Amino acid sequence: MRSLASLSNLAEQQYGIVTYRQMREMGLSNGHIHRASKASRLRRVHRGVYAVGHKSLSRRAQSLAAVLACGSGAVLSHRSAAWLWGFLTRFPSEPEVTVPSRGHRRRTIRVYRTAGMPDRDCTTLEGIPVTSAGRTLFDLAGAVSTRDRARAIDRARRTGRLNLGELDEMLARRGGTPQAKVLREALTLYRKPVYDRARSELLFLDALEQEGVSSPVLNCWEGKWEIDAYWPAERFAVEVDGWETHGSREAFENDRLRQEEMKLAGIDCISISARRIETEPRQVAQNIRVLLERRRRNP
Repeated sequence: MRSLASLSNLAEQQYGIVTYRQMREMGLSNGHIHRASKASRLRRVHRGVYAVGHKSLSRRAQSLAAVLACGSGAVLSHRSAAWLWGFLTRFPSEPEVTVPSRGHRRRTIRVYRTAGMPDRDCTTLEGIPVTSAGRTLFDLAGAVSTRDRARAIDRARRTGRLNLGELDEMLARRGGTPQAKVLREALTLYRKPVYDRARSELLFLDALEQEGVSSPVLNCWEGKWEIDAYWPAERFAVEVDGWETHGSREAFENDRLRQEEMKLAGIDCISISARRIETEPRQVAQNIRVLLERRRRNP
């Protein structure tokens, strides 16, 4: 009776999943296990892995069952790990697990083999052994579409789990793999160019001068609005994302309301990223010249 109670407690901690080895360590005999299976109190999920009193398993239960079925050193990985971390919203048709090179094949589990998984690439999340957030993004780079990869990286950023230092260290270790090149390119958008406000302003003004555009008034007030760059005669404004913080939900909402109010006041306002000023200053200046000319023709 004590063994059965312990089994129930363990199953509760493991999303309803237990292994044959765990049951034997608790003192349950093969006969006990066989009779519990016959009575549907245990349901075989994988070889050596059982669900306790569950007809249907949650995604987390399926994930843990797959990891336990693959033995020591196995971790949830690739799309399954990305789902657990919250980087992807869809769970794959089969749980995906990475195992040491000595791992065995398993039906209904997609198994990846690796000659060695460093400890820093593994962790436990919600009670499930899983690849680290960085290793998950690395593995994912070669396993999903460009769109899903971009979404996963952006969700990692929004949840505070995009650690460029960790990823750079991994890219240095595994730089010769195909997914390393893919991931390196995908991360370009998230790397800050070497710029500060003063440098960006100088580049901005220089690009405008080369394009023959009159210089704006920088960091001025027009009514109740502080504007990054403003042409008063044309009532045309440029807001540079990166010269101030726009990272929160409140800032996002306020920015939209601000542009709406400025539009109602007759001020045409566009937003440009500081990154574009660094990387495409000429194109930015050309676009502003065109927009200013339109304002002059249609004040």
